[in-house]
Amino acid sequence: MQLNLIDGGVMISAYTRAQAIDDGTLIDVTDLARDAGFKVPVAVTAKVWADCVAWEQAREVCPQDETGRLWDVLSMARMAVRSHINVHRARFSVLRVASGHLRPSRARLDVLIGPGDQGEPVITIMQPEED
Repeated sequence: MQLNLIDGGVMISAYTRAQAIDDGTLIDVTDLARDAGFKVPVAVTAKVWADCVAWEQAREVCPQDETGRLWDVLSMARMAVRSHINVHRARFSVLRVASGHLRPSRARLDVLIGPGDQGEPVITIMQPEED
């Protein structure tokens, strides 16, 4: 796809949010996010999912579930967004039990509010170094 840019340059390639969701780089969590109070589409990166949400009960020593872990991430992200008015990015922490551990540890995450593929507002939750 080629698009003329404002300065007269030409974009030769674009990677859309929809493509990132299709290939698993982003995981769409909009359904549960709406229950948590978000009004726009929300996705988490695959790294956030692996570190803070994914949970294979049969292998782990501590009883948890992915829905509860995702709810924790979304709840903390929502509080971060509400406490940082008029900014497009906010950092927050969530306590989660890392795979193979018994005690929770802190994971630092960023919530980014930006345009989607059609310019609509969307939210992405990522690790700070993923940007």
